[in-house]
Amino acid sequence: MAKRDYYEILGVAKNATAEELKKAYRKRAIEFHPDKNPGNKEAEEKFKEAAEAYEVLNDEQKRARYDRFGHQGMGGAGGGGGFQGGGMSMDDIFENFGSVFGDGFEGFFGGQRGGGGKRQNVGGNLRLRVKMTIEDIANGAEKKLKVKKKVKCTTCSGLGAKDKSGFKTCSMCNGAGSVRRVTNTFLGQMQTTTSCPQCHGEGSTISNKCGSCHGSGIMDGEELISVNIPAGVVEGMQLNLSGKGNAGERNGVNGDLFILIEEEPHEILKREGNNVVYHLHISFPEATLGGSFEVPTIDGKAKIKIDPGTQAGKILRLRGKGLPSVNAYGKGDQLIDINVWTPQKVSSEEKAILEKLAHSENFKPNPLKGEKGFFERMKEFFTE
Repeated sequence: MAKRDYYEILGVAKNATAEELKKAYRKRAIEFHPDKNPGNKEAEEKFKEAAEAYEVLNDEQKRARYDRFGHQGMGGAGGGGGFQGGGMSMDDIFENFGSVFGDGFEGFFGGQRGGGGKRQNVGGNLRLRVKMTIEDIANGAEKKLKVKKKVKCTTCSGLGAKDKSGFKTCSMCNGAGSVRRVTNTFLGQMQTTTSCPQCHGEGSTISNKCGSCHGSGIMDGEELISVNIPAGVVEGMQLNLSGKGNAGERNGVNGDLFILIEEEPHEILKREGNNVVYHLHISFPEATLGGSFEVPTIDGKAKIKIDPGTQAGKILRLRGKGLPSVNAYGKGDQLIDINVWTPQKVSSEEKAILEKLAHSENFKPNPLKGEKGFFERMKEFFTE
């Protein structure tokens, strides 16, 4: 099922300011809050949908990428998962966007999210740049990446303690991982729940730490990760591999790995959107007489025919020889830009021949006699 437009989800214009986004998200969050709509799965999904939209549009870089590439630019195509907001839990949403709601938001609904219950550690995200050749982009590619990252401690299996007996219940929260606070407001008493400051929301403390990871449950390591990059990606597009980032402390949740696409320039082919441009240089006699020529393409060689009397600047098209679109079906074209090469040195014999030809009526330029101008030719080309 196709995702809805993020601006549509929040009900804002594409030029909405940060403050307008914040107000719109707060309005949607209050409307679809699960505690206000108990048992309503549709409301819960809309609550998460609004959080995902706000996460992207509230970040300048993510918003610019979304405006340019749509949902595919957020890593939905072949990246092993959607952008971060799509996989957020309720606790993630309140932890990341609690400041949008202000103090007492949770207490207003009587819930215990966003700090309620034991905290689960989340590992840091990683970002890698992956270079793609024009052939990779045309066909898609499987890349094997050796990623240096935080991994689960092999000595304690991520516990952080020498064994399970190395933990003791937090004396401040009695193992709940959170503490409650009641505040008097003009609306009456409001209850808020926050992470326990003593155990940092974990509900327990370590009395006998692992000697290898010193209680963190993670250590330096590396992982060989295989990622399938779809055909048609463009420079700056970012894909997301969910759960392939740094390991979370003490058996927490892994972060994500973001793959940033970089295009390697080709020696002779130039990308223009989904089209590929090749500059073909021919001699003056070849342009005059015409003939068959071989040109390089992404997937090999192709033969083209040049008509007699072809002018410099003419553009020929090889349909379907360009690049696919990551968002749609079909391929771009390969455009052949004809350049007539003028020799810089000639022999005395060649000079005599050229001087003789220069006096021939056939070799005198006459742009007003049936020769189309530049703008006419471009209009004709793009309306083929």
